[in-house]
Amino acid sequence: MSNNSGHPMDRVLFGDNQFFGVNHMSEEKARAQQMRFQDLQSVIDVLDAAYQEGIRTFMCTTHDRVGEICDHFRANRAKYPDYVFYPCMPYAHKYANAVTEHGMVDALRMFLPDDGALGAMVKGGVALANKDVRTIMQLLVDAEMKMFHGLSTPVIFIQNVVTDLLLGIGMKDALRFFADHVREKYNAEPGFITMNLPRLLDVLDELKIDNPIVCANINKIGFRMCGGIEAYEKTIATRRFRPIAMSVLASGALSPKEAIDYVCRQPKIESIVFGASSRGNIRQTKALIDELTVAA
Repeated sequence: MSNNSGHPMDRVLFGDNQFFGVNHMSEEKARAQQMRFQDLQSVIDVLDAAYQEGIRTFMCTTHDRVGEICDHFRANRAKYPDYVFYPCMPYAHKYANAVTEHGMVDALRMFLPDDGALGAMVKGGVALANKDVRTIMQLLVDAEMKMFHGLSTPVIFIQNVVTDLLLGIGMKDALRFFADHVREKYNAEPGFITMNLPRLLDVLDELKIDNPIVCANINKIGFRMCGGIEAYEKTIATRRFRPIAMSVLASGALSPKEAIDYVCRQPKIESIVFGASSRGNIRQTKALIDELTVAA
């Protein structure tokens, strides 16, 4: 299944949308989930259920609450000897809220160490030189990674909000700086989340980032798949990269069996990430992936 290069990813990864009130189809459902998971123990109970079903990779945002989850896993290492985190950064809402409240310049100051260099850069809205972009990227990654210290983080992702923004404004080098820093400082593989898979792969090719790990929406109805299903199917079949499928259930628009059958039929998809908040749903989804992967 895997192509022997880099960190071997599990077939099934567990996501965190259900914990932080994200449901792309239903605001009401999102609010109900947010209420339920205000208590850390209820989050840990779900992660334990997933672990007991054989899922040992947690692909999570760098939400403040994830810091508490990390504390729990650090304190209980013996219970989860093989547990792995895939951090996805930045947790964009944190920055968006800060920008709304304080403005862009002050928001950057809040998140980055104040050594004078930043002040000089942002004064008067100067065009950022590449070395400044590299520094900001490194500082932001380091700030987000603090909560994971001492835990296994073999793949570190850049969130689609940022990936796609950098693609849109043509700041491709920032993706290269992210990849280099993650490799050099954390001995991890860089991962990229995107809503525009074909475009991102073109740029990563240009940047000579070989066989990248890329997470994108891949589902039967084309839900949030920029460029459409056919382009994605062709890309998955023909391009050299390591795909992770997300939003496979299209936020509940498809039946689980139909949805997972579709994704498992795509060649070369290495991993599927899904979120669920009950043991029954976790077990059902994991069993379907296991069953349909063998059949594919």
